Amino acid sequence: MSQEVPTLVTVHPLVLLSSVDHYTRVASDTSKRVVGILLGTNDNGKIEVTNSYAVPFEEDRRKKDIWFFDFMYHEAMWAMYRKVNASEKVIGWYSSGPKIVSNDLEINEIIRKYCEQPVFVVIDVRPKEVGIPTKAYVSLNEVDEDHIAVKRFQHVPCVIGALEAEEVGVEHLLRDIKDTNISTLSTRINNQILSLKGLITRLSEMHEYVDNVVSKKLPVNHVIIRQIQEIFNLIPNLNSPSLLKAFMVKTNDNMLAIYVASLVRSVTTLHDLINNKLEMASYESGEKKLEGKSVKKGKEEGDAEKDSEKDSAKEEKE
Repeated sequence: MSQEVPTLVTVHPLVLLSSVDHYTRVASDTSKRVVGILLGTNDNGKIEVTNSYAVPFEEDRRKKDIWFFDFMYHEAMWAMYRKVNASEKVIGWYSSGPKIVSNDLEINEIIRKYCEQPVFVVIDVRPKEVGIPTKAYVSLNEVDEDHIAVKRFQHVPCVIGALEAEEVGVEHLLRDIKDTNISTLSTRINNQILSLKGLITRLSEMHEYVDNVVSKKLPVNHVIIRQIQEIFNLIPNLNSPSLLKAFMVKTNDNMLAIYVASLVRSVTTLHDLINNKLEMASYESGEKKLEGKSVKKGKEEGDAEKDSEKDSAKEEKE
């Protein structure tokens, strides 16, 4: 069995939509999770997950080692998918998670019958954190502290990717749920807030991991420690005069733009107010002219009626 670790796993939107639909139909508003098979291609360690299908799955909530995976259903579905698209192969399986459980290694070993190194993708259908809702893993043989060979999941970089046709479909879906009342500025600010929340979540996970290592609750993983050190090495030196000057210049430029925008908005508002006053004045003067004309016309009509009454009275006397 191959121990080759994929370098990147790309999950396509169709897989996300299919898994969410599977969860909504089977386990919505419950604590159950759903499981399915992933289809795609493997190009020199770069895995493209382009399709998937659901598989009936049950497990005991209290005893996770008691579970049922319908392999007859899986083989029947796989036979039909091969007739439709022979280029797509079984490359792994997915779970709605949101975390790995103890029996996942056993399921992964059974999926290994259909591919040498299956990829296990956890798709969080109800994400509570900001970021990509997918995490990819592969099972590798490791030797623990007691020199016993064990299987453990190793994390693999995972991204969301799409073909041009899929991008068009996703845009049409998002067009129906996009709120047109939200301005671009508020959207950008909201995205920045979500990004900062995601950063805080990742820092909290790092802090928790380091605390567990210090308290000897978890073994030291030199790969993770090296990555944490690389992250700290990339943090800029905030005490550098050039960096402080750059921040000040950028802040001043932003404040100047805000100040100019406020002035323009005030001038525009004042201009609209003056135009409104002028329109009201012309409207009121027009109404007064109409009232004067109507009064004059009414007076003339009254005088004419009086004259006609006088003439009729003289004719009666005669």
